[in-house]
Amino acid sequence: MGIKEVARAAGVSVGTVSNVINRPESVSEATRDRVQAVIERLGYVRQESARQLRAGHSRIIALLVLDMANPFFVDVASGAERAAREAGLGVMVCNSAQSPDEEADYLGLFAEQRVRGVLMTPADMTGRNLASFRRQPIPFVLVDRVLPSAEGCSVSVDDVTGGELAVRHLLDLGHRGVAYVSGPMRLAQCRDRRDGALRALGERGLGESALRHIEVERLDVTSGRDAGARLLGMSPRPTAVFCANDLLALGVLQSLYGAGVSVPGEVALVGYDDIEFAAAAAVPLTSVRQPAFRMGRTAAELLIEETGERAGDHRHQRIVLQPELVVRGSSLVRARG
Repeated sequence: MGIKEVARAAGVSVGTVSNVINRPESVSEATRDRVQAVIERLGYVRQESARQLRAGHSRIIALLVLDMANPFFVDVASGAERAAREAGLGVMVCNSAQSPDEEADYLGLFAEQRVRGVLMTPADMTGRNLASFRRQPIPFVLVDRVLPSAEGCSVSVDDVTGGELAVRHLLDLGHRGVAYVSGPMRLAQCRDRRDGALRALGERGLGESALRHIEVERLDVTSGRDAGARLLGMSPRPTAVFCANDLLALGVLQSLYGAGVSVPGEVALVGYDDIEFAAAAAVPLTSVRQPAFRMGRTAAELLIEETGERAGDHRHQRIVLQPELVVRGSSLVRARG
């Protein structure tokens, strides 16, 4: 069913049907009602792809995240979707699975589909994928990453401060040895959270040796369980653990619980992100909260501004949000001795 059939059934020109769809204020109310009735009766849906081809871009924003299995990115996507919906746009969410190759494939797809713009958390830390994509006339905003404002917009969280908040809390409870469980250190967040942890230790006159680093390949529960097994094999065992995200912390908690190690009685545990599952864990998890919904919404608003009618007035911004420590049961016991 095409626009010609609608025009024929309504007894009007194709141009009139087009005006009813795209510029309804330019058509008389009687004609508009007649054409709308035919559209509903025939079930006509306009060919958006053809309209996008003429316009040069679509009404779809692409969001490329590291891991949709992580509830943190679900919250980011929810924030972006809310801003897009209010602007009459849609969001296509894609998952790079922390793979630079998959990221490159998706960026190529976005260029082919002429999406309106791209929100992305890069998996490729070399910058090659992003450098290649910049040759396309498609605006982008980095999410959960810092980008110099001269190069584009970015919305991130101060992860150095976040790491500092987590470890300072553990030190305030009397711990002097802390294990840091992180994903791959090629990820800026993992490096920044470690830098914050070291800064907190330095404030108390403790050196890098006071932070025992356990690096795993992925930021998920399975990797957290593996890290927990490695932690159990340490001698002496650290009395406090800071994890680079909540999924890792939940995996560590499972390993410790399975080995009969009390949390927080024997080991205090702090995560990062404050996902919904953190508060619902068997031992409610102390976590550094990131404003994930706000991050996604703010990033989408910047992109919408850059691609809207007043794009000429847009100025790139680097927005850095502040984290917050949420204290729960997994750390609320003072270190022994």
